[in-house]
Amino acid sequence: MNELMSGKAEVGGPFALPDQWGKVRSLADFRGKLVLLYFGFASCPDVCPTDLAVIGEALRLLGPRAEAVQPVFVTLDPQRDTPAVLREYVAAFHPRFVALRGSEAQTREVATSYKVFYEKVPQGKGYAIDHMAFTFVLGRDGRYLAFLPPGTRADRMAQMVREAL
Repeated sequence: MNELMSGKAEVGGPFALPDQWGKVRSLADFRGKLVLLYFGFASCPDVCPTDLAVIGEALRLLGPRAEAVQPVFVTLDPQRDTPAVLREYVAAFHPRFVALRGSEAQTREVATSYKVFYEKVPQGKGYAIDHMAFTFVLGRDGRYLAFLPPGTRADRMAQMVREAL
C-alpha cells in the first residue's frame, strides 16, 4: 500500500495473458486508450461485482468518450475462472470488458507487479480469495497513473477518467 501511495515505487508494467476468447492480449494492445484495470474473481460475493458494476456505469456516464477507455479484468482464480465463466461474468458489467486469465504463476507475477495482495483462504469444502480491490488507472501509454479504492462512486470515477483523458 505504501508503495502505491508514495508514487516512488514502480507499479505495474507490460504483461500478456489470454483473454476470455483465448487470444493473448497485452497492454500494448490498448495503447492510446486509458485502461481501468481490476484484479478479482468471478465467484467473489461482494466487492468484485460491486466495483465492476461501478466501472460499467462510469463508462456509460462517459458516453462517447468511453471509446477512449478500455476496462480490463484479471482473474485471481484461474483454477475456477475458465474462459467460458469469464465471458459470461464480464459481459454482465459492460460489453467492452476484456477478461484475462493466466496460469497461477503468471497471475502471481502480474498481480505482484501491481502490488496486489491476494491469497486463497479455505472455506467450507472449497476456498475463497482474499484480495486487494483497487481499480488501477493506466495512461494511454500503459503506465500506472493512479488507483481508485473500492467504494468509489461511478460519477467520481467518470470525472477522474475525464480528467485523465
